[in-house]
Amino acid sequence: MFSKQDSIYYDVLGIGNAIVDVLAKVGEGFLRERNLPKGSMVELEAADAGKIYADLITEREVPGGSAANTVAGLASLGGAPAFIGKIHDDELGQEFARDIGAAGVDFFTQPLNKGPVTGRSIVLVTPDAERSMFTYLGASKYLSAVDVDENLIEASQIIYIEGYLWDNFNAQRAMLRACKLAQKYGRKVAFSLSDSLCVKRHTREFRKLIKRYVDILFCNEDEIKALFEEEDFYKTLDMIKTDVEIAAITRSAKGSVVVNGRVKTFVEAEKVETVVDSTGAGDLYAAGFLYGYTQRRSLGTCAMIGSIVAAEIISHYGARPEVSLRGLVRNKLLSYGKKP
Repeated sequence: MFSKQDSIYYDVLGIGNAIVDVLAKVGEGFLRERNLPKGSMVELEAADAGKIYADLITEREVPGGSAANTVAGLASLGGAPAFIGKIHDDELGQEFARDIGAAGVDFFTQPLNKGPVTGRSIVLVTPDAERSMFTYLGASKYLSAVDVDENLIEASQIIYIEGYLWDNFNAQRAMLRACKLAQKYGRKVAFSLSDSLCVKRHTREFRKLIKRYVDILFCNEDEIKALFEEEDFYKTLDMIKTDVEIAAITRSAKGSVVVNGRVKTFVEAEKVETVVDSTGAGDLYAAGFLYGYTQRRSLGTCAMIGSIVAAEIISHYGARPEVSLRGLVRNKLLSYGKKP
């Protein structure tokens, strides 16, 4: 367990669901036949997840979770991250702990010894590269305020929290404790809206949370529209500017927009020859942006780094990088005439 005596300093401490992604390619008919909504994250009970799993030919099983993907990406860029999330001390949980450690992320959260097994998310990828996630949260639902180590908060420059956590009461308490401790120690709070359906479930609560605690907001175009219940995207850019210091909003092929007060910075998307799987694109954009931010780069460059690493992720299956992101970003920035 981390203690005040340790001299470790973290760029980003991620807090989120600790789950293993089960990846599979399916046709549009697979979703229609089972009445499964496309393009969102839906939480399932264990039995329902088992029924879907039984009908699949899986591509691979890889440790995942939104915030976990982000800190793993940050480590690949050369950053120093840590992660808080709940697993069970079972085979999948041990696999998760080994993998996130091997990725360069410090992970100290004590696992469950009884109760629900480690969570898993069935990620169905259709031919258009859209991902639909059907998630059994399992042990991750047992993340609580007790798991939020005050010393870790104090030792971290940015606390990054995924919006999916708000679906569970215990995790809400953990989120609020992390936010209050971040304010106590003068740390930045970064928050991801995670999913438009998640935003619609918690619109009022998210607005309050953002106004009170959040410094850096990550979302996509649909999520910010859902947050403000406003269909005009450009109006939402003016609505968010007084709530947070920075909002970084992704728009798929249209790139991203960074709002910092009255200043709006539009950044083009990185070109990708073939989009294979959109899983983790937002997670890795956040990783690139936060890496740039902790390195004191301009907000435009932060967004550019985010776009570069998001492009790498969508070029293959899974939400973990297949190359050294540090080397990739260095070469790309050099090719664009920017300081790496």
